[in-house]
Amino acid sequence: MYIPKTQENDSDVTAFLDGFKSEERFPDFLKLLEIQENISGGKAKMWGNSIVGFGKYSYKGKSSAGEWFKIGFSPRKQNISIYAISGFEKETELLSTLGKYKTGKGCMYIKRLADIDKSILTEFLNRSWEEMKTW
Repeated sequence: MYIPKTQENDSDVTAFLDGFKSEERFPDFLKLLEIQENISGGKAKMWGNSIVGFGKYSYKGKSSAGEWFKIGFSPRKQNISIYAISGFEKETELLSTLGKYKTGKGCMYIKRLADIDKSILTEFLNRSWEEMKTW
């Protein structure tokens, strides 16, 4: 059975984010950290070497099993990836008012927080967090 390479670890989230201080999007990363800490009620953990995640759940599929975070984000070169594992299909109405973004299977891509409505993002992440409590 396949086990993902990306695992929760004890790397320092603050040190990781501080590596982006010279980027103009650095304040966005700090704001996402704050939003997700408020939603989760917990501290961020590093997942692999580039994902900041909150909470975790266990899963088992046909060909893989492991643990994954419930919500999180990752500063990427092109975009900021925002992870909300419960999915985007259920929230099309809410997300129609979010602003400029794209989605993948389990993540949303934005260029910067100024391109979206932060209150809509917060509501979306809150809904995802609440749904993930049952997983």
